[in-house]
Amino acid sequence: MPDFEASSAVPLKIWTELLIGVEMVYLRASPVFYGFGIPPGDGSPVIVIPGFLGSDLYLADLYGWLRRIGYKPYYSNIGVNAECPNIIVTQYLNETIDKARRETSAKVHLVGHSLGGILALGAASLRPELIASVTTLGSPIRGSACHPVVLRASEMVRDRVLETNGHTVMKNCFTSECTCEFFESLRGDFPKGVAFTAIYTKSDGIVDWQHCITGDPEIDCEVPGTHGGLVFNPAVYALIATRLQSLAVKK
Repeated sequence: MPDFEASSAVPLKIWTELLIGVEMVYLRASPVFYGFGIPPGDGSPVIVIPGFLGSDLYLADLYGWLRRIGYKPYYSNIGVNAECPNIIVTQYLNETIDKARRETSAKVHLVGHSLGGILALGAASLRPELIASVTTLGSPIRGSACHPVVLRASEMVRDRVLETNGHTVMKNCFTSECTCEFFESLRGDFPKGVAFTAIYTKSDGIVDWQHCITGDPEIDCEVPGTHGGLVFNPAVYALIATRLQSLAVKK
């Protein structure tokens, strides 16, 4: 696992995220969206996890596509991603992982967008025996180097988390200094038995793309497009299908 650095503000071109609408249209015009030209799934369970302030609702296209090409997708059922990460993983995401494992008797694939990818990495580090792979989409795996607007929003969420949960969460919750079970799992070595793919875009207007990579060319995969549009990007879909299929071949 890369070193997890403290949060920092980066002057990114957030206006480029307005192009997400174009990406959504382009996805529906792509053969990949309908399962053409990509390897079919093998029925394995895949959980999709939303990014910061998002819910499962905006992942409906990704969810439907996974089902269409032959996987058994699951929504994360974490609600809105604006809670203590340790609570989200241990109380909600783990429940979905257990459900997927119980219903399929197979190891689970996790696909997380932005902060959802960090949740996926933590879940895999805590329970590697249940996880087959983690795919992060524009996830700040080296620390939250984001646009100032995003950092201000995270500070507001942190204040609410502390007020709502009181002494049940760490005082440094929602920061890189937190020592909860979740953040400690991110500081250790990533489990060798879990495959890892980090998808990123250099046009990211939300997160500094250099914080979304490991430095390992076998793991890092670049695509064009926006941060928000990564979940509507046919290049991302093709990568996910190819990487998941390669793991099926290795079984």
